[in-house]
Amino acid sequence: MLKLLRNSLLLVLVGSPAPGVTDELSGDSMRSLDGQVQEIKSDVLSIASELNTLEERLLFPSHTEVSLFVSLAEDEDFRLDAVQITIDGELATHHIYSFKELDALKNGGVQKIYTGNLTTGDHELSVTMIGKLKNGKDINQSSNFAFTKGIKPKAMGLTLAGPGFGNDGIRLGDW
Repeated sequence: MLKLLRNSLLLVLVGSPAPGVTDELSGDSMRSLDGQVQEIKSDVLSIASELNTLEERLLFPSHTEVSLFVSLAEDEDFRLDAVQITIDGELATHHIYSFKELDALKNGGVQKIYTGNLTTGDHELSVTMIGKLKNGKDINQSSNFAFTKGIKPKAMGLTLAGPGFGNDGIRLGDW
């Protein structure tokens, strides 16, 4: 206390801060400034999250939204290389799988491969999968599906498998 009083008195007499006082003030100011920066960062992240939600609502209104998910049938040992999806004759999406993505799918993972807007009514979905069987033989299968988009959002799942999965290695179901 005596030191602070002495430094303050020196400040008044000399007109410049004493060496110890400057350090104390800058330390408190820095802590206060750091707190303000953290609060601003938090606000910016919150605003960014709200903007992403609003953007998604604007781009994909719930009454026109269609989502497609991809999974592998249980106990499949073929290697999935790529998937291509067209809707109503137009390319919707295509994806080439990395080792990590394929490993996740083999362990029960599900990939959201497509989200888009469609009008209500009947539509045609075409799915092509490319891969390799365990024996090294290439696999290239395509299937076409008809589906109806109603007023509510539509979510569909594609289950992919090698030969022996029924008529085709590609199945479509509602989610």
